Amino acid sequence: MRLPPSLRLSPRWAPYVLISPFLVLFAIFGVFPLGFSLYLGFMSWEPTSGLDAMRYVGLENFAFALEDAWFWKAMKNTGWLALMSGVPQHLVAIPLAAFIHASFKRLRDGVIGAYFVPYITSTVAIAILFSSLFSTDYGLINAGLKSAFGIENIDWLGQPQYVKPSIAIIVFWRYVGFNVVLYLAALQTIPKDLYEAATMDGAGRFQQFWYITLPGLRPMIFFGVTLSVIGGLQLFEEPFILTGGKGGPDQSGMTAAVYLYRMAFDFNDFGGASAMSWLLFAVVALLTWVTNRLLRPREGST
Repeated sequence: MRLPPSLRLSPRWAPYVLISPFLVLFAIFGVFPLGFSLYLGFMSWEPTSGLDAMRYVGLENFAFALEDAWFWKAMKNTGWLALMSGVPQHLVAIPLAAFIHASFKRLRDGVIGAYFVPYITSTVAIAILFSSLFSTDYGLINAGLKSAFGIENIDWLGQPQYVKPSIAIIVFWRYVGFNVVLYLAALQTIPKDLYEAATMDGAGRFQQFWYITLPGLRPMIFFGVTLSVIGGLQLFEEPFILTGGKGGPDQSGMTAAVYLYRMAFDFNDFGGASAMSWLLFAVVALLTWVTNRLLRPREGST
C-alpha cells in the first residue's frame, strides 16, 4: 500500500526527519546543559531558593575561582594524578602490547580479555576492592610490604602523602588494559614485511621495536595520550569513592571534578561550580592542543 502524496517525505527533508530523534535528544541532554552551565557561570544561584533567586554577577564567579585556594589545590592534585597515572599507562601498555602481539597467537584473545576486564568493571566495585587492599590493618598490600621488606603498616587512605599514590595506582590498573587493546589494534596495521626486512639486515628485537614499532604506533600514541589527558583532568569516580566525596585528609585526594561536585551539591553554589567547570574545560582544551602539536603525525611521515 502506497502512501498518498501528501504524506510522503520529500527526498530533500527525509534524512533530517530520520535523524531528528537523535538531534532532539542531543539538544535536550547535550546542548542545553552546556548552554545553561555557561549561563550559570555569570549568575549567583542557590537552587533551593528557586529560579527567581538568580542574580547576575558578571565575572565574579570566575574571579572567585581564580582566587580560590581550594580550586588551585584541586587543579594541582588533578595534574599530579593525570601525570602519575597517565604516563605509566603508556610506558607499560606499548611494550606489553608488542610482547602479546609477538608471543601469543592462539591465546591472544584470552590475554587481551584479561587485561581489558578492569576497564569494564564497575568503578564502585574497584574502589571497594582497593579499599580492602589498602586497609591499614588487614590489607594485602601492607601485609606484602611487611613480609617482604619489614615495612610497618601504612595508612594509605588516612595520610595525605599516600592518598594520591593510592588513587594513581587504581587509575593505572584500570586503564592500562584499555591502552593495551588500542596499541594491539595499531600493531595489526604495521606491515610484516618491514620486520622481515629488518631481520634480514641483522636488526635485533630492540632495534625493530625502536625504528619500526614505535613510529608505526605514533598515530595511536597521539590518540591514546589525548584520551589520557582528557580523562585524567576529569578524574572523578575513584577519588570520590575512596575519599568519601570529601577529598581525603588535607584535601590531598580532591580533584577538580570532585571540587566542582562539592561546590554545587555541598555548598549549593551552582554559579561558582559552573564557572570552575568552564575554566577546567579551557585547561583541557589547552593541553589537548599541546598534545596535538607535540604528538600528531606530520603529513608524509610513516
